[in-house]
Amino acid sequence: MIGTADPIIEKMRAYNGAVDPGRLSRAFEFGRAAHDGQTRASGEPYFTHPVAVANILADMRLDEDSIITALLHDTVEDCDVTLETLQAEFGGDVSQLVDGVTKLSRLAIKSLPSSAQAENFRKLLMAMSEDVRVLLVKLADRTHNMRTLSFIPKPEKRVRIARETMDIYAPLAERIGLTQIQSELEDSAFEILNGDMRQSIITRLDYLTSEAEITIPTISVELQSTIERVGIECSVTGRLKSPYSIWRKMQTKAVTMEQLADIVAFRVLVPNLDDCYRALGELHQNYPTVMGRFKDYISTPKRNGYQSLHTGVLGPQNHRIEVQIRTPDMHNVAENGVAAHWHYKRSNQDYNPPKYKWIQELVGLLDEDAGAEEFFEHTKMDLYHDQVFCFTPRGDLIALPRGATAVDFAYAVHTQVGETCNGVRINGKTRQLATELQNGDQIEILAQSDAKPRAEWEKFVKTGRAKSAIRRFTRAQRVTEFSRIGKALIEKTFREHDRPFRTRSLGQSLSAFGVSRVEEVFALVGEDRLSPLRVLEKLHPDIVIDDDREARDRSRGQTTQSKLKIKGDNAGTAVTIARCCHPLPGEAIVGIFTTGKGITVHKVGCTTLSKFSDAPELWLDVSWEQDSLRTVNGRLNTVLSNEPGSLASLATVISQQGGNISNIHLTDRTPDFFRFELDLEVKDVEHMRAIIAVLQANKYVESVERSDTG
Repeated sequence: MIGTADPIIEKMRAYNGAVDPGRLSRAFEFGRAAHDGQTRASGEPYFTHPVAVANILADMRLDEDSIITALLHDTVEDCDVTLETLQAEFGGDVSQLVDGVTKLSRLAIKSLPSSAQAENFRKLLMAMSEDVRVLLVKLADRTHNMRTLSFIPKPEKRVRIARETMDIYAPLAERIGLTQIQSELEDSAFEILNGDMRQSIITRLDYLTSEAEITIPTISVELQSTIERVGIECSVTGRLKSPYSIWRKMQTKAVTMEQLADIVAFRVLVPNLDDCYRALGELHQNYPTVMGRFKDYISTPKRNGYQSLHTGVLGPQNHRIEVQIRTPDMHNVAENGVAAHWHYKRSNQDYNPPKYKWIQELVGLLDEDAGAEEFFEHTKMDLYHDQVFCFTPRGDLIALPRGATAVDFAYAVHTQVGETCNGVRINGKTRQLATELQNGDQIEILAQSDAKPRAEWEKFVKTGRAKSAIRRFTRAQRVTEFSRIGKALIEKTFREHDRPFRTRSLGQSLSAFGVSRVEEVFALVGEDRLSPLRVLEKLHPDIVIDDDREARDRSRGQTTQSKLKIKGDNAGTAVTIARCCHPLPGEAIVGIFTTGKGITVHKVGCTTLSKFSDAPELWLDVSWEQDSLRTVNGRLNTVLSNEPGSLASLATVISQQGGNISNIHLTDRTPDFFRFELDLEVKDVEHMRAIIAVLQANKYVESVERSDTG
């Protein structure tokens, strides 16, 4: 029997005296009637599920509209109920919330490809940005579904739901501070995904607690007595940590259970902020501390609002324990997160859905050019990382994921700061932009108006915001520059075959190239990913393509140990390798003819070529021919530690790899680093790549990259 709405109403009255029992009862009966005849996998009436979700939200002390939404959240999806009906019966807020949850339910990730999964998640974040209560209802819905997951007969479906819970919903619960929901979701998913390991941890926990004769009540009493001796009123409770949290620490710290210092955690509640620090001092005076285990989340709260003092001590009975010290208000936020801040109001028009900055930041990644999978990857990354706290020169606090760099910091301040940064001072000392930030660092970003983001930044930044901005900028820049080059190559090819080129004609054939804009076709040609001959063939099917020439063009990037060959009447003309991009044998190249200077050879994709996009008559076909004796110069931009023996080590590595240093040009020097241009004689591009790979592994080399940006 499902019963009535009375238990939910009584639960709500304990925290909301303005609850409308008549409205809740109507919603209860409406939902029961809508789901009449439906059953769950367990065989129970389906309406037991909405009732359970409503109870979970009532335990979180949510508002009346959220509870009614829980009772009705599946009526539009699974029953013959419209949003208009819900609005007429229960108001606009309930209708909008049910609509949001319904959309998320329809986007439930089933056996979908990763791109579809990512797109669904993008829409979930967008719905959350409008009203976070949509997420709260969804998390309660997922919590009850995980409690009844064992009734689903297909193992693969259970695994899929558990993986989705672990990857998405548990981190989201953590981000908004729902610690109890987070812990339950993680542990129930862990039981499905790695049941043997979970059982092993539980067995080991039982053994450790009995073997070491750990008695949580005894330790709790002694800790409480220690603190109360100095006149601080407190209550102390202890608990064993969950199997999943223990397993995660074992993985991240690469230790055994016996080496963990915080399998047992004790919580100390004191009346006020001052007592938190007094209690901490008393514990440290009476028990040896475990070094590196102290964290002050009161002065620097987590992004979800969590505040507490954490410390590790060698406590009563010589046991290594973790102690968390907080006030009752802090504890309420720690357990209930967003819900702890909720303001309950009788009138719907008084309700103003709060906006949460971290959700807005994630939604800010949604640009039309960024793929859904890219967004999914960045969002998951932002959800999982622990944090470091750094300061601007003015003292403003910036929270970043652990492992974040100065570039991440710059973008966190403002996108424009990120896009114009060209240096950084950390704690007053000039450092590399790729430097990993530490807690308490003061960061001063050095900006320059004409500076631009560099594509290589994407390799070391950690935040989704920075990655997305860098990728968006470089994508737009690449399309712009390469499209100019590609258009010039296409026009030259058409002219050689005595055919007119019309952009409109190409625009009508975009589907053949799998793109949506003409500029993208130009860019593909400019990047040497599409032959201009194939564009000619598509627009003029009557022309027979010289397959030998096409094969020759494609093989340019595969020949090695080569010299240059000039095609046409320009054979014998002076040839110069471009110093802007330093092309190497094995790379696709093009020649530019300049009167009085001869032919300058550039790598296809060199941005300098865009200067000649309006003069296609200067473009020449150039290729490599095999010559095992010839070497060519390539240039590396290198940052080397300013330490004794660093330069000698670099020279030795290059020599061992068969390369030869022909020139070194120092461009910058600080107390910590040298930055210089390094010209090397190498056989071909593969030879250069091998040298770069070895240099990157050298302990003195901070960074090394080809100088090929033009």
